[in-house]
Amino acid sequence: MAIPPGLVVISREGCGLCEDMLLGLADLERAQSIPPVTVVDVDSDPELVRRFGIEVPVLMLDGSVICHYTLNSNELLRLVGQRPAIIPR
Repeated sequence: MAIPPGLVVISREGCGLCEDMLLGLADLERAQSIPPVTVVDVDSDPELVRRFGIEVPVLMLDGSVICHYTLNSNELLRLVGQRPAIIPR
């Protein structure tokens, strides 16, 4: 399976860290302009399982890894050309 272009989260069903990253991205999206997020289930393809295994979640932009496990919002914003903002909780 080819990883789609844009902002992608490689995730797994029942993964608490994956849910945390997706919630963090949703918060960030409300505060900043970021590309739409596509979620891909790591278990949907043997190649993804081989490549990422238990290293989920993985946040990628156009096929390049931004971060594993926890959201690095500053790096994401740097890569999409946005200034970091304080995100309300």
